[in-house]
Amino acid sequence: MARLVMKFGGSSVADIDRIRNVARHVKREVDAGHEVAVVVSAMAGATNQLVKFCRDISVLHDQAEYDAVVASGEQVTSGLLAIALQALGIPARSWQGWQIPLETSDQHGSARIEGIEGGPLVAGFKAGQVAVVAGFQGIHPASGRITTLGRGGSDTSAVALAAAIKADRCDIYTDVDGVYTTDPRVVPKARRLDKIAFEEMLEMASLGAKVMQVRSIELGMTHNVRIFVRSSFDKPEDIDPHRTPPGTLICDETEIMEHEVVTGIAFSRDEAQISIRSVEDKPGVAAAIFGPLSDANINVDMIVQNVSADGKTTDLTFTVTAADFERAKDTIEKARSAIGFARLDTAAEVSKVSVIGVGMRSHAGVAASAFRALAERGVNIRAITTSEIKFSLLIDAAFTELAVRTLHTLYGLDKA
Repeated sequence: MARLVMKFGGSSVADIDRIRNVARHVKREVDAGHEVAVVVSAMAGATNQLVKFCRDISVLHDQAEYDAVVASGEQVTSGLLAIALQALGIPARSWQGWQIPLETSDQHGSARIEGIEGGPLVAGFKAGQVAVVAGFQGIHPASGRITTLGRGGSDTSAVALAAAIKADRCDIYTDVDGVYTTDPRVVPKARRLDKIAFEEMLEMASLGAKVMQVRSIELGMTHNVRIFVRSSFDKPEDIDPHRTPPGTLICDETEIMEHEVVTGIAFSRDEAQISIRSVEDKPGVAAAIFGPLSDANINVDMIVQNVSADGKTTDLTFTVTAADFERAKDTIEKARSAIGFARLDTAAEVSKVSVIGVGMRSHAGVAASAFRALAERGVNIRAITTSEIKFSLLIDAAFTELAVRTLHTLYGLDKA
């Protein structure tokens, strides 16, 4: 017998038939003797509609009331799934975030989890009850207000809950059957990975892979919660609950016997480049640039600095998301007198392609081979950043798919 957390996303609970299908998945695990807590998202499209309601009422709406509205989508799903399970003869009850309670900070719209009391759910397990938990939401204890964790927050709810109740694993059911070496829509030969290390998955999620929310991976790594990414559209009756689940296991790298040099290729088209030219090379210049951007809540990603031949001036290039591009340009222009730059060059049609793998720690020349391969295909590299287990390249957006396919083949990821 194991203790499981099963999380189902919006596409998995999009309508009544799919909720019934989810109930059959849960029944399979209960019939196998497992203790089960289920975390659900709102039905597909429901959160977007609730957000629209808030904006239609008032563009400058109160964030606490916004959370009260948008959290209701998960409340509906949790209640419906509990009813579906009861119809199958399984004792079940729904739980809202505040009832557990899942305690958070007071940053409405993107709250951070500060604690979970798992006792009530564990007590329910002893009585043979399935807990159906509304994901994405919690409560700020001091104010007593409902909070939400940001888009994709149900993943974070599920992993945090798994850590709190000491679950044997956390199964993330979604509309794909695991984590792939890259997006199969771009590279048809992309392969599903049997296992991937937390660090690699964290990089892939933060660099463009949409499978899981970044914060959920961070929690899994911190608390060593084994996470399976698997499909909710597999037939429940075709799966043996006593065997290793089909999908991809996200785990500590010590569980992976042999590491490939490269595990996957991630990419993001949601990028924009800003280059500040001929800035005086002196202490405090970087602070004058990035301080105002931070104050404007603009996240900066790749940063590259080039010092001129005379050592007196420098060029500084960085990237922001496409959504922040115009605000970032405006922020830098307003700080021109403090920064003292000669010219601002920008490019909106750029993409970031990243190569990820813990095997890079023990292999030399991994990046150099990529540079050669892309040069042979006529792909120009605008900027490069590296870390211990990945490197990222900024290129013109028109070459994104060519670059991804080239690198996927180069590192042998096409091969079964």
